[in-house]
Amino acid sequence: MNKGLNKVMIIGRVDGEPEVRHTPSGRPVASFSIAIPRTWKSADGERFEETDWFNVVAWGSLAELCGKRLANGQQVYVEGRLQTRGWEDGDGRKHFRTEVVAHELIALSPLE
Repeated sequence: MNKGLNKVMIIGRVDGEPEVRHTPSGRPVASFSIAIPRTWKSADGERFEETDWFNVVAWGSLAELCGKRLANGQQVYVEGRLQTRGWEDGDGRKHFRTEVVAHELIALSPLE
């Protein structure tokens, strides 16, 4: 069986303003980060809090929408897939980045 599943659903707050660029062919692409806080307690009852950060990329009309409608601190629902891309810098070092490629986005809080 050669089936697989790559689906991500996250709810968090936009960190900074989405950056919208265009590919050489003119296709819009937006990138931004989402912060998702999480808390837990240790076995002895001590409370901890950490924030997970997710890089999000949106293409086409969704990218344009992100640029016009999203703002720093706004809570959003993002649905998409994970994608890891790699590149080599000028010094020959390899770098990798895992991103959520958004297919759907819903603003959960209004712009302020």
